[in-house]
Amino acid sequence: MPKILISDKLSPTAVQIFKDRGLDVVYEPDLGKDKAALLEAIADADGLAVRSATKATADVIAAAPNLKVIGRAGIGVDNIDLEAATNAGVVVMNTPFGNAITTAEHAIAMMFAIARQIPQANASTHQGKWEKSAFMGTEVYGKTLGLIGCGNIGSIVASRALGLKMKVAAFDPYLTPDRAVELGVEKVELDELLARADFITIHTPLTEQTKNILSKESLAKTKKGVRIVNCARGGLVDEEALKEALDSGHVAAAALDVFATEPATEHPLFGHKSVVCTPHLGAATTEAQENVALQVAEQMADYLLTGAITNALNMPSVTAEEAPKLRPYLALAEDLGSFAGQLTETGVKAIEITYAGSVSKLNRKPLTQAAIAAILKPMLQGVNIVNAPSIASDRGIEITETVTEKARNFNSTMQLKVTTERFTRTVTGTIFGGIPRLVEIKGVEMEATFSEHMLYVTNEDKPGFIGALGSTLGEHGINIATFNLGRGTAGGDAIALLAVDSEVTPEVLEAVRAIKHVKKAKALSF
Repeated sequence: MPKILISDKLSPTAVQIFKDRGLDVVYEPDLGKDKAALLEAIADADGLAVRSATKATADVIAAAPNLKVIGRAGIGVDNIDLEAATNAGVVVMNTPFGNAITTAEHAIAMMFAIARQIPQANASTHQGKWEKSAFMGTEVYGKTLGLIGCGNIGSIVASRALGLKMKVAAFDPYLTPDRAVELGVEKVELDELLARADFITIHTPLTEQTKNILSKESLAKTKKGVRIVNCARGGLVDEEALKEALDSGHVAAAALDVFATEPATEHPLFGHKSVVCTPHLGAATTEAQENVALQVAEQMADYLLTGAITNALNMPSVTAEEAPKLRPYLALAEDLGSFAGQLTETGVKAIEITYAGSVSKLNRKPLTQAAIAAILKPMLQGVNIVNAPSIASDRGIEITETVTEKARNFNSTMQLKVTTERFTRTVTGTIFGGIPRLVEIKGVEMEATFSEHMLYVTNEDKPGFIGALGSTLGEHGINIATFNLGRGTAGGDAIALLAVDSEVTPEVLEAVRAIKHVKKAKALSF
């Protein structure tokens, strides 16, 4: 029978689940702290169950030739080398929903803590003081709570806040109006949320789009006396800017469970009279720890015994027979979806995927899931090929598949049509020589391959634009690998899609946007 190595502390019930399913279990809860011992113990393991103490690095994975699955009891997989696992054919699973309630409750608790200065009052009272007038608080009743991110955890926070008779405004590009009504929240843009909220709590993943979402500039737009809570991810708040805002009194108080660098043993905000800090306790309840442990045990056992995949981060549901045929189309689905997702800045209402030609006869489910996941991934935490459809469903996003046996101009094409609150965009691709290629954007024919670093520009089709764009990139040290152009009608809107040799920085983007006739510019990465 398959052998499971558990190298972190896991619930005895979870250990028993493995045994009851007939798996050979080695439970060494302190093994993750000893890398040398871990390298030796994992040599003949088929599965590795971890929490956060074990670091499943590339060399650990390489030391386990039989390893088939790594299960993380929790959401974050920062301690697992996903690229190394994927390259080795190891499925990585997590449990993204097992601690949602616990994390949401911690955010609410932190909100109360800074509203009533509970930690400070507790410390003062323990010192034998009786400083009633020093700890004047504020009610949450009737106040406006601004949610930055209204997904699984954010929606739970919203329901708890509404129960406290708070008003809830939410900023989330992927929150549809219908879903907002269902939750009982008001969907707003970020600037409006900043201006109106008495309390702000963040519930987004850390991505390029959300890094320092509460920047110095954003904090300056907040209502004077705002209170801020972050129990999501470090790096979402500019911590130096937050300190300045607290020192000036513009921000009344802050509660942080997460930090840009962890473990945080030293920090500029430590000791600040208006700051409450906890050591990443969002998921630290008995119930949550039990839930994620039981879930990961069931998921790993199912995969090893039946091949069923649940909450995998790096593997679609594909049989061995289908894999060779689907592999290039999976890459195409991911590239097209990533392209569309990176260009999407408002809530997605619908996604339509059209399969034309030979691809229409393949197993389309993993292709659809891969495309949905890639579209949603830039803004949503924990999205993968397996759980993308349910996440889309939870957010009220309509998914449609269209199939036609004939593809225009090509043997086979995939088209993604993404409908948001503001626009409908189509992108079409094909496989040529085994490589994904982009052949259409917004109805404009274009042929381009996907590259690690790309620049997407929409502009008016006017003389001099191409030269100006090339000169601007050259002035900033950006070398152009390929330059692809397309337009609808002469003098109308045109599209330039460039593959470049290095990252397009915000400074370069600003320079490109300043070029005459440019309407929009976006840096893309694949």
